[in-house]
Amino acid sequence: MQKITIDATFREDWVRMFAHLANLFFEQCEIIKEEHVDAMCVDFTIDHQPNGDIKGEARLLADGSVYVATFSERAVDGNERDIRRQLKRVHSHVFLEVLEQATGMTQSWGILTGIRPMKLYHKYRREGMTSEQAIESIMTNYRVSREKSELLAKIAGIQKKAVPDLYDLKNEVSIYIGIPFCPTKCAYCTFPAYAIRRAHGRVDNFLDALHEEIREMGKWLTEKDMAITTIYFGGGTPTSIEADEMDALYKTMYDSFPNMDKVREITVEAGRPDTITPEKIAVLKKWGIDRISVNPQSYTDETLKAIGRHHTVQETIDKFWLSRNMGMKNINMDLIIGLPNEGEAEFEHSLAETAKMQPESLTVHTLSFKRASEMSQNRSRYQVADRKTVERMMKRGEEWNAEHGYHPYYLYRQKNILGNLENVGYSKPEEESIYNIVIMEEVQTIIGIGCGASSKFIDPESGRIKQFYNPKDPAAYVMAYDESIEKKLDHLDAIFPTEEKTL
Repeated sequence: MQKITIDATFREDWVRMFAHLANLFFEQCEIIKEEHVDAMCVDFTIDHQPNGDIKGEARLLADGSVYVATFSERAVDGNERDIRRQLKRVHSHVFLEVLEQATGMTQSWGILTGIRPMKLYHKYRREGMTSEQAIESIMTNYRVSREKSELLAKIAGIQKKAVPDLYDLKNEVSIYIGIPFCPTKCAYCTFPAYAIRRAHGRVDNFLDALHEEIREMGKWLTEKDMAITTIYFGGGTPTSIEADEMDALYKTMYDSFPNMDKVREITVEAGRPDTITPEKIAVLKKWGIDRISVNPQSYTDETLKAIGRHHTVQETIDKFWLSRNMGMKNINMDLIIGLPNEGEAEFEHSLAETAKMQPESLTVHTLSFKRASEMSQNRSRYQVADRKTVERMMKRGEEWNAEHGYHPYYLYRQKNILGNLENVGYSKPEEESIYNIVIMEEVQTIIGIGCGASSKFIDPESGRIKQFYNPKDPAAYVMAYDESIEKKLDHLDAIFPTEEKTL
């Protein structure tokens, strides 16, 4: 494990910031505040210049060599929070640069470690910047490469075309409905997902509670005559439950939610091919739902076994064509770069198989070692591609999508993602997922219903965000769903107050 020493006066939130950046360069790194014989040592200096600039410097000592980086920018004239944010950014700049010098590695996403870099570009555009000005600001303020900055600009243009009122959705909501069951749990997964077992009434009890939560949230939506932009069934795998249970759930949704004829999009994650049946597709068709996901992740059977997916490549192909032939007109597929024992040849094979099907959208994920996943807990058992290989695979995914008529329409990142890369959603023109855009860009409130569902409350006036999570475990959800409803309604009433009527 690499150790890096810093001044003992830094607060713990600053230590975490330095650790996030250091882990972009080292598989395991610890930031410490005491001398250590094998540690790199970083000293920081911050000066306020006579011309009004704030200048930062970092000096890194490693193996007898000294690396020096400096960065300066106009000092902010703001409150204490603004000043602290600027000081963090200056420290991040110089810390990142000395690590780049010492390791010979370049971080194309610069100092950004959050998951939503697209929000920066949208923020600058809403402030009145031109596209080029926004690109330059991201490059200068966050050390993001021109290639990545221009990718953000390209995606933003596609998003605005797909959702022209993207910046004006704050008075609408979208709905996420979480169903926490899967046939098995994948090794890389940390979503609330439990192997579905029908014993002891666990599924029945959960569904009873879910129906009630949908009805109660529907009452509030109806009272407010609230417009719903999109509805997304996720999990888990929502198609893990039986066809008749799906049918009953959609009926409750249509009976409870107002303005269903104006909902722009309903998506059901049918991500596990082994859950898709003709009966379930018929139910989706009955309710007018034609946007689903059929997720291969890989087209190599050995890989699927290694990551705990109990279906075959052929089953993915068969279920895609079953869905297509039964009228599913908007199918998404996912591929993951960097799965165990996969390199460029396996990824190229997955792309070739995808080309035969031509789904309406394709999301290219980069494997992330999520802390609580089985893969992270037993990392030595899973051999993954190195940084350069992963970068080439991501580039090849970008080229393949362009060659086959897809364009990038949303992007997000994750902690501990291979190669410090990104996840990119591609689609054919006019086939973009509106839900994926609005949730990633945080332009409206998302009401989370069901097990493990996250609600994100965005104040239409201030833009401030509050989050609330339903219990992840099905048994805990059943015990506490009424309390969760009450707390969510309190949050919703705070940001969407009832207008007083004049007599």
